[in-house]
Amino acid sequence: MGFKEWIIPQEKHFFEMLERQADAVVEGAEALLDLTKNFNQVEKKRDRIKDIEHRGDDIVHEVAEALNRTFVTPIDHDDMSKLTSRLDDILDFIEAASHRMWSYEIKAIPPDMVKLAEVILASAKEVNHAVKDLRNLHKKNEVIRHYIEINRLENLGDDITHTAVAELFKQYGPIDIIKLKEIYEYLEMATDKCEDAADVIKDVFIKNT
Repeated sequence: MGFKEWIIPQEKHFFEMLERQADAVVEGAEALLDLTKNFNQVEKKRDRIKDIEHRGDDIVHEVAEALNRTFVTPIDHDDMSKLTSRLDDILDFIEAASHRMWSYEIKAIPPDMVKLAEVILASAKEVNHAVKDLRNLHKKNEVIRHYIEINRLENLGDDITHTAVAELFKQYGPIDIIKLKEIYEYLEMATDKCEDAADVIKDVFIKNT
């Protein structure tokens, strides 16, 4: 077996793990949007998001173990580790927000929270596309387009959050303000982590093209 034939299975294995993790991020974002748009069966929907987040954790451990036993990887070890960590962060903040919607016994979801969940899903889909472009480093232009869109969405998420938090003080009492503000902050952090993941992918393409 030649060197090229030896390395190809390893490349496919790492890409498949990253793609499964990116798919889990989209699945988590879809579940979050369903929770916010159709705010019923909150505990059941929270549990579903938690299950998705646990599945993402399993992939993180799988990647870490594979990195520890593999000398040659398709992209730099540190970049692989950073990317899987950033993808995990997105799911962590999605899960944290959904958990607080349940544990804080939120009665109704403000419209801006639904908008923010829509931004998170759009960002997650862009990240997913960018992760899948890692198999072909000639897709630099496509990755840059994803990167620019993720940055735009992150800025939009900031704007929605700032407006929404300001509105809380006009419409809610002190306790509800504290609860809802914290949830908004977790959701906004999910958009930030999408941007962080995009930064890692962009850097991989810059280093390798």
